[in-house]
Amino acid sequence: MAARLADIHAKAEILSANLPPLMVAADRVAATVSQGLHGRRRVGQGETFWQYRRYEWGDPVAQIDWRRSAKSDTVFLRENEWEAAQSVWIWSDGSPSMKFSSARDIPEKSERADLLALAVASLLVQGGEHIAALGRRMIPSTGRSALLMLAQAMEERNAAADQTASLPPFEPLPRYGRAVLFGDFLEPKEELYKAIGRLADRGVRGHLVQVLDPAEHSLPFGGRTRFEGMEDEGSALIGRVEGVRGDYQQAMEKLQLGLKDIARSTGWDYQLHMTDHPPEAALLRLYTALALPRGR
Repeated sequence: MAARLADIHAKAEILSANLPPLMVAADRVAATVSQGLHGRRRVGQGETFWQYRRYEWGDPVAQIDWRRSAKSDTVFLRENEWEAAQSVWIWSDGSPSMKFSSARDIPEKSERADLLALAVASLLVQGGEHIAALGRRMIPSTGRSALLMLAQAMEERNAAADQTASLPPFEPLPRYGRAVLFGDFLEPKEELYKAIGRLADRGVRGHLVQVLDPAEHSLPFGGRTRFEGMEDEGSALIGRVEGVRGDYQQAMEKLQLGLKDIARSTGWDYQLHMTDHPPEAALLRLYTALALPRGR
């Protein structure tokens, strides 16, 4: 298992080397050339004024700008920039359903999810960002040691006796944090919304990368076929797969529409990645989404 993760880690670094470093920001990236740092325009404990924002219940009263508020009937907060590295929490699904591959020349879903997770982590630390494995109560850090800790978390996950958890465990991430989740997300919509909604309610912006095998997407089998569940669902014998293919594809489309609805309602981003497609496209698509300011 350790050798497998080491191989994935090496592939991730090669993959990330083909793309420019990503500067993750909650708003537009500002380069601080004089200090050799990359400023992140984001709300925080800086000294430079950024914007006024309407007061919301629970906001600190000390941030109210009384002079600006006196000019209207609305109470405004004064927000400053925070030029600090952003923290990104990363999670990849290691449940039994992710161990599936429909062909020898197609990687397992778990292998591709781990590859993408480590590749995006590699690019983030190149940009000076801090990363941590979601659900491990880790303090985000940067540099090669952070990548090794993420890889170790994956190794311990795979070695655990109970690998049935197919959704990320809840962790009270700080407001303005980022979360990137890789998985097949084949759970009922209600369970997905609960898991993602708890993070979104805390002001965490997230990105869902659904990783599927091409056979799961199109059901290309024919004739009499027995399907075995990978998570104790039992087996099902279908006499003629062609007869149920249309219904299956409609159900899969409904599942993906549900994921898109969840992402839209929580302000998160969603993309689908098929394991028979090159990982670079998914990685670049994810970078573009991560680079967008909050609320875009």
